[in-house]
Amino acid sequence: MPQPQLALPPRSEKPRRRGITHVLDKGLSLNEAEGLVEVAAPFIDYVKLGWGTALVSRNLDAKLALYREAGIVPMLGGTLTELAIQQGRLEELVGWLEELGIDHIEISDGTVAIDPQQKCELIASLANRLVVFSEVGSKDVNKIMAPYRWVAQITAELQAGATRVITEARESGTAGIFRPTGEVRSGLVDEIVHAVDPERLIFEAPRREQQVWFLLQLGNDCNLGNIPPEEVVALETLRLGLRSETVGRFRE
Repeated sequence: MPQPQLALPPRSEKPRRRGITHVLDKGLSLNEAEGLVEVAAPFIDYVKLGWGTALVSRNLDAKLALYREAGIVPMLGGTLTELAIQQGRLEELVGWLEELGIDHIEISDGTVAIDPQQKCELIASLANRLVVFSEVGSKDVNKIMAPYRWVAQITAELQAGATRVITEARESGTAGIFRPTGEVRSGLVDEIVHAVDPERLIFEAPRREQQVWFLLQLGNDCNLGNIPPEEVVALETLRLGLRSETVGRFRE
């Protein structure tokens, strides 16, 4: 039988600039990745192989091929890039990315401290070779950065050549743009989106209540990251007003 023709909000299609879903792969097996692609490929724009998992994954080549065939852009975690920078092996990492056919790189400083000017210089140098996603914010829950510094750093990194800036939240959703309880630092987010086009941002939001907050505040086509694989379909229903938290909220 044909599906009922319900009135749903418009949803952007891939390749998307808005409504991006950026998924965190913490070490999925090939079978698990195949299952994810089977049920959710149209909704996923990027998959990040978290932190340094790519170095220890035995199925790396097969999984990268699977994601690409499904129209999903794969990339590696920013912590791996931080470690390469710290050890003076960034060129080796970039060479490995080229071997793997990965053309995106994440430049972050959430774990390893990098001077802001040096970070911008790295972004500028890599932007000629790769698509750079930078990340702003610390994984340390005790490290609080004033909103004006967030805005200044995001703006500087976009000007340096970052295609998008990811706002840090950790896998747990308890750092960066969130308080240790998981509550959104709403004043911080307000200041960021007042100064920066949200299309250039990806807000990490691993928890459902965090996703709901961003969708209600910024619209169903806001960019969200660090989405657990098992939550992708549920997030898409939130975007389309097919779940109680957003039913009727996105009608034109």
